[in-house]
This record gives sequence, structure tokens and C-alpha cells, in this order.
Amino acid sequence: MTRQNVAWLFSTVFNVGTLPKAPGTWGSLAALIGWFIFMQWGTQEVFLILTGFIFFGGVISSEIVSKTLKAKDPSVVVIDEWVGQWIALWFVPVTLCWGLLAFFLFRLFDIFKPGPIKSMESLPSGLGIMMDDVVAGLFSLFITHSLIYYIG
Repeated sequence: MTRQNVAWLFSTVFNVGTLPKAPGTWGSLAALIGWFIFMQWGTQEVFLILTGFIFFGGVISSEIVSKTLKAKDPSVVVIDEWVGQWIALWFVPVTLCWGLLAFFLFRLFDIFKPGPIKSMESLPSGLGIMMDDVVAGLFSLFITHSLIYYIG
């Protein structure tokens, strides 16, 4: 298997990014399901560390795929949505309600890209592909945890 093949599989989350219509939403949904599955046996701390490793792998693989496709931010690359969605889920109670709230907030921030989220796209190559979703995930995380605190 070539470096491009590995980068393709990783950055498209095993071809989830090739699903028709709204690949970013499919990538985020896959990440939400992955979170539910992982948290059945994993810990929040390991989840946090794993997210960091996936981020760095995403920077490298998305850069390779974007250069191969000659596109700044190819829509098939959804590892950025995976990482952003997982950031939005850090230390969130593992329930359908809180998971879906974090999912919808992340999608809103990722789609509309207010303020500093949009500015992250100007970063170079794989870093730019990943960072707008990282910041969208952080915005979502802040709101989700604020609601957890106030609603309980």
C-alpha cells in the first residue's frame, strides 16, 4: 500500500468522505458513532490523547491528499470533521442527548464558520484544513459544557 493510499484512507475516514451530499456531516456522524463506541470501554483521558494523535495524522494525510487532488481543502477529506467533532465531545457525558447537542453545535460552527473559525483556513496546507474544525470543535465544546453546567 502506497503512502497516498494510506493518506487517502485516513483522511477520508475509510471513504466516508466519498459518500454523496454533505461529506462533512457524514464525517461528523461517523465521529459521533465512534465516540459512543470508544467510550463504552475507553476513558476520557485516553480519548483526549487519541484525538491529539488523530489530529497530527490528519494534518499529514490531508496535506498529501490535497496535493494529490490539487485542491486546497478537498471535500472528501473528513478527518478534520472527525477531530473537530471529537473535540466537541471532550469530557461530555456519554448520552444520546449530550452527544447530539455537541454534534449539532459542531456542524453549525463548521458550516457557518464565524470569526476566528474562518480565519484558520488561511493557515498553510494540512494545518489549515484541520484547524478551522479544531476551533469549531472548541466553540462547540464551550457551549456544550456551559449547558451541562447550567442544565445539569
